[in-house]
Amino acid sequence: METNRQKKIGALLQKDLVDILQGEVRKNGVSNLVLSVSKVMVTSDLSIAKVYLSVFPTEKGAEIMAAVKSNAPLIKHDLSQRVRLQLRKVPNLVFFIDDSLDRIEKLDRELTGENNPITNPELLERRKKM
Repeated sequence: METNRQKKIGALLQKDLVDILQGEVRKNGVSNLVLSVSKVMVTSDLSIAKVYLSVFPTEKGAEIMAAVKSNAPLIKHDLSQRVRLQLRKVPNLVFFIDDSLDRIEKLDRELTGENNPITNPELLERRKKM
């Protein structure tokens, strides 16, 4: 469970990372791309921050993640310049793709389509008889 301090530091990092990443997208003139930081989770020793990114359209996710991971030291430097008065040491940033919206969309399609496990319980794996 996250402590209040971890949550506050995560929120601070999230706000500044959004500014940094969206600023880079605008500065490079990339159009038709939405990049957002959905969550930042900081470890209990404040040494690692897991950053979850949402990318739309999702087809560009791998390409954007590769670019973000290759520029991680520069992003950390920009972040350290922004939070230098709040934090003594900036945590190492580890980036992940947040695919929760895709999973929600898939569930919604399954529930509204013909493979609805609520109307047809035989579709559920544990209900199938072997």
